[in-house]
Amino acid sequence: MQLVPHAIVCEGCDAVHQKTTLACGETARCVRCGTELDRYTGNPLQRILPLVVAALVMFAVANLFPIVSIAIGGQHSETTLFGAVVALTDEGMAEVAALVLATTLLFPLLQLLILLYLLLPLSRQRRPVGFALLVRALQSLQPWGMVEVFLLGVLVAIVKLTSAAEVIAGPALGAFVALTVLLTAVLSFQPRNFWHMAFDPQDGTA
Repeated sequence: MQLVPHAIVCEGCDAVHQKTTLACGETARCVRCGTELDRYTGNPLQRILPLVVAALVMFAVANLFPIVSIAIGGQHSETTLFGAVVALTDEGMAEVAALVLATTLLFPLLQLLILLYLLLPLSRQRRPVGFALLVRALQSLQPWGMVEVFLLGVLVAIVKLTSAAEVIAGPALGAFVALTVLLTAVLSFQPRNFWHMAFDPQDGTA
């Protein structure tokens, strides 16, 4: 492996190592505690940027179209995610509504928009304004996106409702499934990799 003049600080023990250029299949680990420092992932921009764009499209579909339609006793009802939040508020569960709104709409959207804002300039070998602040914000937001928890709750509710009503899956349900898969892939990208892309002299972004 060819050495490049950059340091990596181990997240496990704070040991400082010199960054190395990894070949396909290689992983760098801390010599002191064995924590993974870096791994070869190819060109992350080619892999992550299309996934972020696809996730934003699925996010729009998931929030603009009904999740499910329910028919019971001749009455028909359907709702979107935002409609469910409004219904929870009207029923006196404002705290639950705020939690659902934040964890399934606001935080995931912020994560995707920050990723898009960071990746587009980096793809042109430019460092975006507010780079350090946004990378830290992305790290702070990661534990708060809970689209998969919401999806699991919806699926459980659908199973229970099928015994008492006719339940028809709406376009948003499939979009939520796709969004969950895409978010899992996108958020597996470690924020520390942004520092490598932005400050590696071989990228021309320093």
